Amino acid sequence: MPAPINGVIFDFHGTLVDGGDPNRWIDDAFRHLAHAGCAMPELHCTDREGLREHLSRIWEHAHRIDPKSERDLSPARHEDVFTRAVALRPSVEPDLIAALYAVMRDQWIAFDDTLPVLQELTSRGVKIVVLSNIGMDIRGCLDRAGVSELLEGVVLSYEVGLVKPDPAIYAHALELLNVPGNRTLMVGDSPRDDVGGVILNIRTLILPRTEGPVHGLSAVLRLVGNDASP
Repeated sequence: MPAPINGVIFDFHGTLVDGGDPNRWIDDAFRHLAHAGCAMPELHCTDREGLREHLSRIWEHAHRIDPKSERDLSPARHEDVFTRAVALRPSVEPDLIAALYAVMRDQWIAFDDTLPVLQELTSRGVKIVVLSNIGMDIRGCLDRAGVSELLEGVVLSYEVGLVKPDPAIYAHALELLNVPGNRTLMVGDSPRDDVGGVILNIRTLILPRTEGPVHGLSAVLRLVGNDASP
């Protein structure tokens, strides 16, 4: 029988939080510009629809520009790659791109099953860490989702100088959990980035991108089982 799972490492974007509605993102960016007293850029209906679709796949576009995820090693690189990725779409003015970046974190909404699943894991004595490839601080988003107090810690690529799938960043997460790899489960959405812990004996669950407010995180509870005691 495999060892029981005493710790879970969760990816952040696309796993615990949804990327949000691109239409709302665009609206929030325009409100941000208006609040700052900036001139409103023109965005015709066809341009808006194209931008909406582009934003729904923005990190796929970013990966083509930055396949080694170097954007996730510093805030400056993160913003630069985002800017270049949005600029692949014609007719998007620089002020609007900057505003989209400024309000981006506001768009990240926790899936409906995020808080209940993490609460249930905690009630079973399972330790939790969030591990994210990202070039900005997401702790405010975790606070907004109500999960911060349930975590042993947060590992962010730009803070530790490592990006998934490097096994070394998973080793950081295991240190925070204080749980061995063979008693840990990694939960993510990327078959490229979220499997780097396998070499450390971390079991891995990939939940593909979903539409709607529920992401299927209850699968984690079934894998952990009812008794997570050592």
